[in-house]
Amino acid sequence: MPLNERETAHLRAALQGAVVKCSERCLYQSAKWAAELLTSIQSSDTSSEPEDSQMTEVPLEGLPPIVVTGNIDPEEAQLEAREINQYLLAKSLFDCREYDRCAAVFLPDTVLSGILSTATPKNQTTSTPKGKGKGKASSTRTSSTGMFKAPRLSQKSLFLALYAKFMSGEKKKDEDSEMVMGPHDGGNTINKQLVTIARFLEGWFAERESENGHATGSQGWLEYLYGMVLAKDKNEEEAMRWLIRSVHLYSFNWGCWMEMTSLISRVEDLNRMSTHLPQNILSFIFHLHTSLELYQSTPTLANSLSQLLTIFPTSPFLLTCLALLAYHTKDFVTADAHFSNLLSLHPHRLDSLDHYSNILYVMNLRPKLSFLAHLCSSVDKFRPESCVVIGNYYSLLSSHEKAVQYFRRALTLDRTCLSAWTLMGHEYVELKNTHAAIESYRRAVDVNRRDYRAWYGLGQTYEVLEMHAYALWYYKRAAGLRPWDGKMWMAVGSCLQKMGRDLEGIKALKRALLADTYYDAGVGNSFGSGGRERGGTMDPEILLQIAGMYERLEDDVEARAYMEMCVAQEEGAADNLEASIINIHSDSQSSDEESRPGAGTGGGDSGAGTGVTAATSKARMWLAKHAMRTGDYTRAMQLATELCQDGVEVEEAKALVREVRVRLEGGGDQ
Repeated sequence: MPLNERETAHLRAALQGAVVKCSERCLYQSAKWAAELLTSIQSSDTSSEPEDSQMTEVPLEGLPPIVVTGNIDPEEAQLEAREINQYLLAKSLFDCREYDRCAAVFLPDTVLSGILSTATPKNQTTSTPKGKGKGKASSTRTSSTGMFKAPRLSQKSLFLALYAKFMSGEKKKDEDSEMVMGPHDGGNTINKQLVTIARFLEGWFAERESENGHATGSQGWLEYLYGMVLAKDKNEEEAMRWLIRSVHLYSFNWGCWMEMTSLISRVEDLNRMSTHLPQNILSFIFHLHTSLELYQSTPTLANSLSQLLTIFPTSPFLLTCLALLAYHTKDFVTADAHFSNLLSLHPHRLDSLDHYSNILYVMNLRPKLSFLAHLCSSVDKFRPESCVVIGNYYSLLSSHEKAVQYFRRALTLDRTCLSAWTLMGHEYVELKNTHAAIESYRRAVDVNRRDYRAWYGLGQTYEVLEMHAYALWYYKRAAGLRPWDGKMWMAVGSCLQKMGRDLEGIKALKRALLADTYYDAGVGNSFGSGGRERGGTMDPEILLQIAGMYERLEDDVEARAYMEMCVAQEEGAADNLEASIINIHSDSQSSDEESRPGAGTGGGDSGAGTGVTAATSKARMWLAKHAMRTGDYTRAMQLATELCQDGVEVEEAKALVREVRVRLEGGGDQ
């Protein structure tokens, strides 16, 4: 999707405006994101015009000598001009983290307390709605508008004051919270300013409500703040409605898109709401980012990302997405290469380096992880990402207590740091502290319900406690989030096996076989286009488990077939596998199936086998004994002789050879 010069100029101007507008409202993360995107646009070499020409044109007469954006609404422009001195004071106070003083410049406590007193007599239960229905929100809004009179302020000043109040509440919430994972840390502390902000905004919107239900003259920023407040109060459906309204009014506030991402937990929800979004490049980027947050790795996604990289070739955000796409497809080598390239381009950027440390941990690259930990520590040792990277390094050294210390430090800095909660749970499992592990995983799920690692960790921990019903429920949640990850389905199948539910366990383990074949077929490299490669090596352990369950079900034919397949994996001879053998019932089809890649193009090691393993030796022993039972002594002798050469189960194999010889010599004709 290459852009022509005119479109590129419009995009550059829009991003420049977004940087300034977000900075004016102290939305610095959104401003940083827009600025990174802006500087990654390729500029034409023939253009002699300076890059920031749109911002340096002849200023309007009387404009203060500072960088502020104008306003096309005459009434808003007049209010902003009148409030400029107070606005500059309020913004300076916000930048100094004096949030209450900042809010008091435009909204003194007397005004805010008056709003609470006018709303409360009308309806004692009028608080920020906690249900998911729209009716609750509307009734709350109308109940507090009878005597509401908002001070006459510009929307920019009003947003800054209310956002400062919100940040003040967040700051006090952190201060009131107990020590991370301490005896009284229940994660129940709330932002006490949410009710005040919600009631003020309800009254403000109601005052300006038009016939179509929208606020007349609103510019989208207050809708964003209201949606954020509703999301904090768990009123997600209503929050999404207001956030969508906000992006329609102003699309270049990346913080609003991020808030919407946090409310989406399924691919179906994303596809359904996409039709209600404005159709522009920000919506395109949002769809890409949210799909990655939902662990998608489709060819469409890879194509979308490559199109965006033609417009923003050096964008650190998109290069991170490229690395995460490879990470989600288990292509760790490619992911490592992408992160290394990103680090060389932006050596002081710490965003998403916690993901990079996870990749290095899985690849067991200790020197690289050590370098990354030292780099993060030298840039900013008190960033949550730095603490997570250092914690991962200590975990790789098996210094689990030290790792927990750094993960807790990350959470002290940011209680919503998802990686720290999940990884701390892993460390507590290593330390055999199951209670603390469960609590860590639960807090990770509270932060982000899409984190399959936390659900899987909960399943593992409950399985250690031999609470298989609980473990199964959590494993199923993890498998639902990662339907084409064989590890998830193998956990489900093993748990069902321990519960004695062999038929369901077989079905789950067959899903694991299909999932592993999907990844082995090279999806990480090619993102697939044709039919699935069926010649890839399958996991002998899974095949052995399936055969064992068929044996318990007294289905010797299927048990023998899977034992034969297990032995065949030594040489990778899986070409004779028919699709019907691992057929999965139609009711097990994943709801995510339509969005996954069709298959790999066969880039995997389809010819390479596993060699002799404990699983294949056990399968060979079972087949030898089965041949003995059925009187096929020649086959039994062949298998037993192979077992003697394998170096596994040797003594039992030798005894079997002796028994076969006795049978052949004494009664081979029987």
